[in-house]
Amino acid sequence: MAKTNDISVEEKLRALYDLQIIDSRLDEIRNTRGELPIEVEDLEIEIEGLEKRAEKFHADIKDQEDQIKTKHEVINHAKTLIEKYKSQQDNVRNNKEFEALGKEMEFQDLEIQLAEKRIKEFELKSLTKTKL
Repeated sequence: MAKTNDISVEEKLRALYDLQIIDSRLDEIRNTRGELPIEVEDLEIEIEGLEKRAEKFHADIKDQEDQIKTKHEVINHAKTLIEKYKSQQDNVRNNKEFEALGKEMEFQDLEIQLAEKRIKEFELKSLTKTKL
């Protein structure tokens, strides 16, 4: 009992103060450690969202490429029809048939122009999505 009395009040207060600082630091560490799983979960959710967005971009790009292929097929088909109409124009019997074939050739030419315009649009969209 004599030893407990030998410790001064000042030393007791300093020890108590040091203990309080250590306890405060432990509370900070516990709070930080407690928030980490929530932060990790938020980051995982963000990664999932970004992956879904990337998948959507890839799907959109593939769709654009499919559309471009389809438009190329339309162009090829229209060119084939124009050639067919040109050969038919050589064998027409009257002016009405000749004009009808001419209009068909004009229509197919417009179809080609429209398909080429769409191809440019699809390529631009694909390029834009690829850059993102």
